[in-house]
Amino acid sequence: MVCDRFTDSTIAYQGFGRGLPLAELAALQSFALGDFRPDLSLILDLPVGEGLARAARRSGAADRFERLDHVFHQRLRDGFLAIAQADPRRCAVIEAAGDAETVHRAILAAVEARLGVDFR
Repeated sequence: MVCDRFTDSTIAYQGFGRGLPLAELAALQSFALGDFRPDLSLILDLPVGEGLARAARRSGAADRFERLDHVFHQRLRDGFLAIAQADPRRCAVIEAAGDAETVHRAILAAVEARLGVDFR
């Protein structure tokens, strides 16, 4: 199964971003999912200012999260990086500041390395 959001997003947005207690969020996650976890989580990392600028160019209209201040987004980025640091076997941080082709190659390399998939 492939999905674009999972519990890491809940932990990052609600815990790190909004300040809800991480232990309580983890308990809810455990209750809902047991020990189910993705085999691989890709975290596309980008400096906050650049990420917000890309989002603005992409959609033209900011969504409710994109309208939040820079400090919120820095907490969010820090949260995702903390999640990756806490679970490096599952999480791969992809440097997303490059062009689309470079990021695409980095994603394929991470999937190949972590899941043994050969895209050639």
